[in-house]
Amino acid sequence: MNSTEELVYDVVIMGAGFAGNCQARHLLLKNPSIKIAIIDPRSPERTTKDLKVGESTVEIGATFLSKELGLHEYLIENHSPKHGLNFHWAKDPNHTKNIDDYYHVGNRTVAIDTFQLNRAKLEQDLLQMNREMGAIFYNGRVVDVELTPKDELHTVQVKLEKNQINLKAKHLVDAAGRRFIIGKKTDNLIFDPEQLYGINTGSAWLRVKNIDRSIIDNGYHPATSAASRYYATHHWFGHGHWIWMIPIDKHDKELSIGIVYHKNVIPSQEINTLEKFTNFLKANHTVVSNLIESGELVDFNHLPRLAHNSKQIISQDNWYVLGDAAHMFDPFYSPGLTLTALAIESTTEIICGKLAGEPDVEQKQEFYNRFLLTNARTYNQIYQKHDKHLGDASVMSWRIYMENMFWFGILVPMYIGKWFLDFDFVSQYQKIADFIFFGKNSIFTELYRLFDQLVERKINIGVIDYTRADQLFWNYAPTKTFDDFLPNTKFEALRCNVFAGMKATFFFLIFYYLKLRFKGFGILGVLAPRCIFRVLQLLALYIYVGMGEQIYLFKTRNLPDNTFINQMRQDFKNYQYKPQLQPWF
Repeated sequence: MNSTEELVYDVVIMGAGFAGNCQARHLLLKNPSIKIAIIDPRSPERTTKDLKVGESTVEIGATFLSKELGLHEYLIENHSPKHGLNFHWAKDPNHTKNIDDYYHVGNRTVAIDTFQLNRAKLEQDLLQMNREMGAIFYNGRVVDVELTPKDELHTVQVKLEKNQINLKAKHLVDAAGRRFIIGKKTDNLIFDPEQLYGINTGSAWLRVKNIDRSIIDNGYHPATSAASRYYATHHWFGHGHWIWMIPIDKHDKELSIGIVYHKNVIPSQEINTLEKFTNFLKANHTVVSNLIESGELVDFNHLPRLAHNSKQIISQDNWYVLGDAAHMFDPFYSPGLTLTALAIESTTEIICGKLAGEPDVEQKQEFYNRFLLTNARTYNQIYQKHDKHLGDASVMSWRIYMENMFWFGILVPMYIGKWFLDFDFVSQYQKIADFIFFGKNSIFTELYRLFDQLVERKINIGVIDYTRADQLFWNYAPTKTFDDFLPNTKFEALRCNVFAGMKATFFFLIFYYLKLRFKGFGILGVLAPRCIFRVLQLLALYIYVGMGEQIYLFKTRNLPDNTFINQMRQDFKNYQYKPQLQPWF
């Protein structure tokens, strides 16, 4: 092979991390004959320091890995289970020596299996799987890219160990993380905190192994816990920051422990070294510091600028940005893997559609890009005001409760039913998102304004646990689903009734809002014209979605919940038991 040789593929993927490898596997599963090249400067055998921000999966990312990529058995056998989310606030910031010094919310599992990932191992294993399925791996560095319009071939210049090659493809995927190869080439990136709802964060993290986990969990909680404390994703809150703690290796008792800090509260230069970070923990979260000191340090990393977004994710010119190359806001709620899963499935639909010559594929590019940008912006909006709210156990617990209402009520069923790939639904979803999330008078904007007032006035409205069903009405909890998609395996496209979840979410949001108003501002807060107007808006939205649900139910009245099960039932009508055995010698 010489330095001028050109090689042509259907798809070139820059980056062999989580996003790049998952995109390659998804394409290969949907179209086994597709020609894919993967480029990455790292060796296929990843080093121990090849770590990222974010090892925890939530329901969408875990379902994507398990079902779309067929990795459920692999995850069970090679990675740690995740037993829900735990949230901790110090009762007194001056006393944080043990776990009993904190208030706690969570520590329950949900119905969908989720996992804690060892990212280096996952990426190494996925790359090997992809190579065995036919993908070609180039262990080299991208020197430059030449982007072309529409269906012309893009060119990627790759520097290998001994020479340079050019790879050409109609479809070019940037999954190379914070190198931002396409983002820099196209001026596609947004870094300004003012355009990111004021988010200006940094992160520092370390790994530690062979810890003494009895410091936080003795393994026996018969009266209080429905799941393992140790295998949960832990969040330790304080003023202007939160700490994550994630078990990423079952055998070496290895933890990923990191901080997301808001720079208007904690300047980067005060936490950007291992010594400064561990001193911070010792002073503010002694129990976490003790856990680290009980084990062996593996490594330390610091990222001074965490948040960014993209202006475009799917281009009409057949380039795509995934994972960190597209956006990162805050690893709280593990949005990176979720947003990546949605983008990968959208990208696969477009690439496979282009290769098959589908007539509506350009419309898919437009619609899916619009949905992904809206969804990313929604996540961006959700993380605003964290610098003010994180450390207040009362206010933050109410935020977590409300945000999980949207997660389990809308986003999870939307993903399960593949509604994000449906043109009509995407159009309606964007209108609702504009009303709920965006703008000066949106519902979320008002809720965050109310939370600001509660923090500023130091009003305690009580703690609320998003996993419990005894805090609102009619046994409602945010984790409740309003379609039986799990027990009836409604995993085919559009079989899950997402409208039921949306309708219930808006209905119970009315009672949540009224309760928040009453506990924070009394009866006058409930009777305020703004409150009455907001309730009427939510009620109108509830009715609007309910009408959509009736249309959906009418259109799908003759469709089975699951085609495979329905066929088995039809076949069974001819079944007749035969009491006999076949000869075996």
